Amino acid sequence: MSLLRCAINAARPIVRPALATRSKFGPSTSLRAFSTTLRASSDHAAPPPSIFGPGGKSGEVPTDFEQATGLERFEMLGEMEGIDVFDETPLESSRVGTKKDPIMVLSYDATRTIGCTGSPADSHDICWIVVGKDRQRFCSECGSVYQLDYQGGGEAAHHH
Repeated sequence: MSLLRCAINAARPIVRPALATRSKFGPSTSLRAFSTTLRASSDHAAPPPSIFGPGGKSGEVPTDFEQATGLERFEMLGEMEGIDVFDETPLESSRVGTKKDPIMVLSYDATRTIGCTGSPADSHDICWIVVGKDRQRFCSECGSVYQLDYQGGGEAAHHH
């Protein structure tokens, strides 16, 4: 007899009285799912790496990779693949962007906050600018124009 069938048979004496006394207006909470995870079929590709680390083994000090979670783990996985996940390369500062030829800012989100230091670099204090995919933005100090080079999907702006 399978494990699932044994579990169902063991639950039957509890379910019958609960069904008899159940209100017709409210949901029954006596039946519960045995598993909430999906089984992986052998023809599917391997799942992407988890954002949670496996943790350390008992009695050992875990490595940074084993205990890292969230953005820290995301950054480590990117480094292993050779990808700079936060794209911290400086923007082009050899020229001033114009409306006809703006400085393009790569982004996978609908907005990105950038810091302009002028052209040439460090010619004025840093000015923080929020660049959106809907229009060009300019620096109030040097007048350089920036435009978002949006690479995200169509649903990226509606993730909330």
